[in-house]
Amino acid sequence: MSRYEFKFGQYTTNVNFYSLEDIIPGNGSLFVADENTSYLIPKELMDKTIILKSGEENKTWESIEAILNKAIELELGRDGLFVGVGGGVICDMTAFAASLFMRGCSVTLVPTTLLAMCDAALGGKTGIDFKNYKNLVGAFYPATELRIGVDTLKTLGKREFLSGMGEVFKTAMIGDKSLLTYLKNKKDSILALDKESLEYMINSCIKVKGEIVEADLYERGIRAHLNLGHTFGHALETVTGFKDFSHGEGVVWGIAKSIETSLLLNIIDEDYAKKVIDLLKEYKYRLKADVDAVEILSAMKHDKKKKGGVIRFILQTAPQETIIREVPEDIILKVVRT
Repeated sequence: MSRYEFKFGQYTTNVNFYSLEDIIPGNGSLFVADENTSYLIPKELMDKTIILKSGEENKTWESIEAILNKAIELELGRDGLFVGVGGGVICDMTAFAASLFMRGCSVTLVPTTLLAMCDAALGGKTGIDFKNYKNLVGAFYPATELRIGVDTLKTLGKREFLSGMGEVFKTAMIGDKSLLTYLKNKKDSILALDKESLEYMINSCIKVKGEIVEADLYERGIRAHLNLGHTFGHALETVTGFKDFSHGEGVVWGIAKSIETSLLLNIIDEDYAKKVIDLLKEYKYRLKADVDAVEILSAMKHDKKKKGGVIRFILQTAPQETIIREVPEDIILKVVRT
């Protein structure tokens, strides 16, 4: 029996936990990995595997074309199963390529980073960066199955692990007050990669995100709350060329800027705002960025989350109290400059 089963529109996604020995499905038709995750692919499946370069800078049309060319080389049909083994970049690209091949074939994702386990691999958002803008091109295409092996997190460097924690903080803020408390009380065991602590976090995040996406697959309402910190964060990634800040680090910076925006608008409980900022500082995140505020604002204007040409910001008033609203440009500029 699956640990979780979610109904995303016409799609069903099962989430299961596996040991590393069993995590790669034997029925895959095409496996996609990068230089960091190819070690998980059994030798007998390497002829079905394409290994891409790692990193956000490779989340491009060229990589999608390489995956599709491999599918053609293997003479796959519409009944083929694409298996993505890696972090958020690999998961996003594998599912996007699967959505395009033969107008859609099955996809299984094996997320190997905390960010992918808690956020990127679940919910069907797929895509690539385009013209230096984050996830500008893509599709909603949920995986049939997520296969999670917590032990892969032991291979992550501290910075990459903390990048994934950015999405954990976001999820706790919008959907699970008890998880936010857990992140404070269990900081040492979390940073020590204690398996019980990691499984608690991952399960909590999967439950929150899965329930939100079940209610709103195509982001016409509550799913937008999952973008807390992302309008600021994506703009930061764009302006810094996807090099100085990782995605999760950008999200954390964006969360801090969203909190500051809510404070300037006098809409947030000040004690809650302080609690969040203090917690982010305890985990030693960079909450300052040496960037041009006008460039950040310009990047926001290309954000795919805008509606009717207007940038929409996800802000909070209290824990699990999230709103969507426009923000005057002078407030945005002031916040970025602080």
